Amino acid sequence: MNVDDIVRDALRDQAAEQPPVEAGFTDHVLAVRRRRRTRRAVAVAVAAVVAVAVGVGVPLLDSGKEDARPSGGIVAPKKVESHPDQSPPRDRISVGGTTLAGYSIAETVKKSADSAAYQRTYYLLNPKTGKYAKAADWSWVAVAPGGRTAAVLERDLPASRIGLLDLTTGKVQRWIQVDHGVGGVTFSRDGRKLIATTYSQNPDRLVKVQGNVEWGRPWTSSRTGFFVLDVASGDGDWTEIKLAGDPDDPLRGTMLNSRQDFALSDDGRYVWEGRPMEPGYAFYDLTGKEVPVPAGYKYLSWSVDAGMSPDGKLVAGDFAGKKWKTSSYVVDATTGEKTEVRGQQLLAWVGNRRLIAWDIGENDKNEHHNRLVLVTIGSDREIPLSGFREGNTPDGAGRWYPLFAQP
Repeated sequence: MNVDDIVRDALRDQAAEQPPVEAGFTDHVLAVRRRRRTRRAVAVAVAAVVAVAVGVGVPLLDSGKEDARPSGGIVAPKKVESHPDQSPPRDRISVGGTTLAGYSIAETVKKSADSAAYQRTYYLLNPKTGKYAKAADWSWVAVAPGGRTAAVLERDLPASRIGLLDLTTGKVQRWIQVDHGVGGVTFSRDGRKLIATTYSQNPDRLVKVQGNVEWGRPWTSSRTGFFVLDVASGDGDWTEIKLAGDPDDPLRGTMLNSRQDFALSDDGRYVWEGRPMEPGYAFYDLTGKEVPVPAGYKYLSWSVDAGMSPDGKLVAGDFAGKKWKTSSYVVDATTGEKTEVRGQQLLAWVGNRRLIAWDIGENDKNEHHNRLVLVTIGSDREIPLSGFREGNTPDGAGRWYPLFAQP
């Protein structure tokens, strides 16, 4: 059996056996990598049917311009605020300026006899009360650096406009109209740009599948391209990114997830996407032409939310599990040298030496029973930040998914 056959078999098996997973993608990857270390091609192929939004923290632009990001947002002072007795959290969690801006809980919502959607409900931090409260009916929320503004999409995707939500008031201050439907948005690291990924259909849609689950991801992607928008003016151009492959091929010649959003590189010169097959990403210039991997991005792992350290010297890596039962790698962005750090799954950087991660309890045997912790490179210690999530599956009851704001 060749690699193509292995890939296709793995995808079909996964569609039949697994419920849809969105923000819990890395929970699933954790189990796959631990059980199938010697079957790299299959493990990565299995991940292809899971939808995840690309998210990466990158350094601030060294443009020489004054930082134009609004101040006075939800980012807390540089101290530790933890609530290890709360899950989902009710009171603000923050450490070193990196603040839990909110979280989402997802469910499968039936739309018709033959269609459904993976739908998120967001709970956002109220900076006045320091508590999390259910937000308006948004399908997508992305928080800008500084924590003052969030980009939001209304419930029905793809959306025809992007809202700029003031997180201190909970009100949309302005709408950016778009002429191609948007399914996901994310900010540049300096907060001046938005990249909006466009789709012809809802990237969170689900379809009837055979097997022991009712709903699954469609085999094909409806992604069409991206906008790079100036936040201040709302201006920007749309770039088409065509899907490769024969339209008669159910995989369309790609291993693209139904949701596979774009993000900007640290200097704003390139747009990149994660890919479930090696090398795990592709980079484009702003005209949509594929380009070589920029310096510092070779060791990027698209499924690891933390991404690059603020100084650009380290990259949050995959599950390790060597020195500790649950641990992860951080990788030197230049040399590729790996250092093991505690934490089951790395979520966000706190400065350049600490990270917020998911991790299980010391003697816990359930990999899905995890909580937010603070870990430090070179230290055995971890500090609990939240209570444990419940559920025996990546999308089980009691699962919530964090949304961080960074300084």
